[in-house]
Amino acid sequence: MQSESSFYRVLREDGQLQHRGRSSAPGKKPAKPEACTATGPNQVWSWDITYLHSTVKGCYFYLYLFMDIFSRKVVGWEVHENESSELAADILCKTKLSEQIQSGHELILHSDNGSPMKGATMLATMQKLGVVPSFSRPSVSNDNPYSEALFKTLKYTPVYPTRPFESLEAARQWVHKFAHWYNTEHRHSALKYVTPEQRHTGQDVAILRQREKLYEDSKRKNPERWSGKTRDWSHDNIVRLNPVNDKDAGRKSESKNRKQAA
Repeated sequence: MQSESSFYRVLREDGQLQHRGRSSAPGKKPAKPEACTATGPNQVWSWDITYLHSTVKGCYFYLYLFMDIFSRKVVGWEVHENESSELAADILCKTKLSEQIQSGHELILHSDNGSPMKGATMLATMQKLGVVPSFSRPSVSNDNPYSEALFKTLKYTPVYPTRPFESLEAARQWVHKFAHWYNTEHRHSALKYVTPEQRHTGQDVAILRQREKLYEDSKRKNPERWSGKTRDWSHDNIVRLNPVNDKDAGRKSESKNRKQAA
């Protein structure tokens, strides 16, 4: 009489242990999205939708917001009464046009896995415009950090209304003011305190160089006031979305080696 392990050995040798037909595969952890790198504006965008409370309980207005991860600029937005792939596709077309992005220019658009993001109309529009899609893992907000951070800034700003918006027009007017302030007045801490607009247009290079010179001159005139180096005002010309860390790199290498061995 053969042992149980002997049966499994024979099955394994004949390739009969893998899942076949319609049987379900074991739970598989979704792969982390491919890393994206932006070295200038209009290379990688991120977008998402957030709720804005209305005066009707259980009803919301929906803010569609597109941003450039390199400059953090709000490049496009609209507020509507519902979520749909068709509305998202229309806003994408308008935003690409307003940014004067020519055909043939590669643009990556990152989002989560919501139905407006993966709807047929949105995906078809992206393909038509030559926009490369990138998606987060299901239920992993950290895969879309730039949009999440922007929504937090929007809802935690001191001028955010304490009462729900009374109408769609009221919501649109408030977001219009916020987007203008955020792009042209907000000194972004992650951008070394230049505005997204200055970063988007390249003005930040001269501004940071001027600040560096100012600090160096001050240190030279009054060295006793400085205990070490001056603040780093160098220009960061690389922004990464979902970068690969050492652990991820090790896993990918192991997976590649297993495939090659097979």
